[in-house]
Amino acid sequence: MARKFFVGGNWKCNGTTEEVKKIVATLNDAQVPPQDVVEVVVSPPFVFLPLVKSTLRPDFHVAAQNCWVKKGGAFTGEVSAEMLVNLGIPWVILGHSERRQLMGESNEFVGDKTAYALSKGLKVIACVGETLEQREAGATMDVVAAQTKAIAERISNWADVVIAYEPVWAIGTGKVATPAQAQEVHCELRKWLHANTSPEVAATTRIIYGGSVNGGNCKELAAQPDVDGFLVGGASLKPEFIDIIKSAEVKKSA
Repeated sequence: MARKFFVGGNWKCNGTTEEVKKIVATLNDAQVPPQDVVEVVVSPPFVFLPLVKSTLRPDFHVAAQNCWVKKGGAFTGEVSAEMLVNLGIPWVILGHSERRQLMGESNEFVGDKTAYALSKGLKVIACVGETLEQREAGATMDVVAAQTKAIAERISNWADVVIAYEPVWAIGTGKVATPAQAQEVHCELRKWLHANTSPEVAATTRIIYGGSVNGGNCKELAAQPDVDGFLVGGASLKPEFIDIIKSAEVKKSA
């Protein structure tokens, strides 16, 4: 069974009500491949989730950028999985490198978050990736495997998980992993899943790439056999996000 191409747009901490309305209008007017070819999910900041959910075209879905590790309560500033479910938000991004680095989220914490979100019925975009220092030390696969292992130890059903490989050195820097570098890590990650979860999980789990993806490099990246889509940062706020969604056609014609 072919893995359906997945394109996520992570808006990060950006936007005003007016800007968000403009982005949604652009997306709603876009001519993109049908849902059987590509799955599209956009992730606005928490405060804009209801606005985007209520105005975005029905074939695109909405993700939160984070959620708390357990049930809500006395956790000021946090948003629980239950709240997202209550709002009808189907997806959540967990373990993004900015949260791992800026908020000190450990592999284990991200694993716990992933398991809890799944248990409440959310689908998860789980992020993994190495820093430049780790890559230069030859530790890329050790790092990515450890991050993935912390999730694999806590979940059994991978049907609602998309893995996003985002090399930290390529996020927002303009540096992008070459198609060969992306394919190498995605292939090794799939081999890890084959050995440590099951052959079926390895064959069906989508592994998407993130890190300075744009309209100019998306087609060449999309053509790699183990690249199943993208998690797009800055470019998801721009009209070129449509071009990135259209790169799914590369897989259809492959």
